Amino acid sequence: MVRIRLENVNKFFDPDVHVLKDINLEIKDKEFMVLVGPSGCGKSTCLNIIAGLEYVTDGKVIFDDVDVTFVPPKERRVAMVFQSYALYPHMNVRENMGFALKLAKMDKREIKERVEEAAKLLGIAQLLDRKPGELSGGQRQRVALGRSIVRNPTVFLFDEPLSNLDAKLRIQMRGEIIKLQRRLKITQVYVTHDQVEAMSMADRIAILYDGKFQQIGTPSDVYNKPANQFVAGFIGSPAMNFFPAKFENNALMFGEQKFQLSSEIASQLRDTEVKDAILGIRPEHIKISPESFVDSYEVKLTVVEFLGAETIVTFEYPDGISGMVSAAGFYDARMGDTAYIAFPMEKIHVFDEATRKNLVHASDEESQSKEKSKDIVEKTQEYVSE
Repeated sequence: MVRIRLENVNKFFDPDVHVLKDINLEIKDKEFMVLVGPSGCGKSTCLNIIAGLEYVTDGKVIFDDVDVTFVPPKERRVAMVFQSYALYPHMNVRENMGFALKLAKMDKREIKERVEEAAKLLGIAQLLDRKPGELSGGQRQRVALGRSIVRNPTVFLFDEPLSNLDAKLRIQMRGEIIKLQRRLKITQVYVTHDQVEAMSMADRIAILYDGKFQQIGTPSDVYNKPANQFVAGFIGSPAMNFFPAKFENNALMFGEQKFQLSSEIASQLRDTEVKDAILGIRPEHIKISPESFVDSYEVKLTVVEFLGAETIVTFEYPDGISGMVSAAGFYDARMGDTAYIAFPMEKIHVFDEATRKNLVHASDEESQSKEKSKDIVEKTQEYVSE
């Protein structure tokens, strides 16, 4: 298989459109890497550069230790699965899956063996003689996957392949792609704007915004330790609550509310010398009760939405600041009721209002970088003292 590196990659479509801005990314051998971000952030362009469908303006693309920056797609041994399936309507499934091999003048018997083996793997062996128009969306997507598998690629590239499917089928196909990854043990790069797909499928997630990677890490890392406010707001549903605040006397003041910080967090904020901050907490981490309890705040409920597995409650403080709570199961309340909420100290995030960086929870990669820097400083001091 193959390890992929993007080194200082820039992409301009014209002098005024800077799509990718000096990005660096390493995708490990046999890793399932998901590129996620809002529409127009550059994730499909990044995928096309890996495929060779677009060339960089500046920088390098490395497969293992080979520079493939300007190597054409057919020589990179990559297979791409598109949102639109891109099947030939006049060919049956067997012909669609084997077409690229036929163009390569491969032996007919080997083409037949590869197509039937891939069809069996994907559970579509009974569909080989049907035309695409006779297939469901999920079946067409399996054919598109099979067409890629028969080529024995070193890399699978997916460009929002499930966006045309309904919700139930998307969940089913997510499972199929994950199982395929485990069976084939092949490097896969998957582009999506759906953060649920990213969280449920990825070994690691690279979150792209405005042409730059905001954070690269495991689903757990980007969820629990978002590097900045954008990542915190993009990952998670419902989105994280944000409250503009000021850091004063070891507490965060937001509106008329005072949130007393632990000595550890207060010390971290003092070290950064931050004054204007943003207090963040995920809706599912807020405690809510109809009765007052320790360290709780009184709020008014403005919207109550029962969704089966959870109840989404929108609340408002007396000073007009509002937020959301995700309560497990059924929370018995109505619009206009009074409730009491509390923020567990270990679940809060504090962002610098100026830089939007997370000041409390460093990601694993950032923590490792800080530890290395600390070790270097300590060793240098020891050397100087000797």
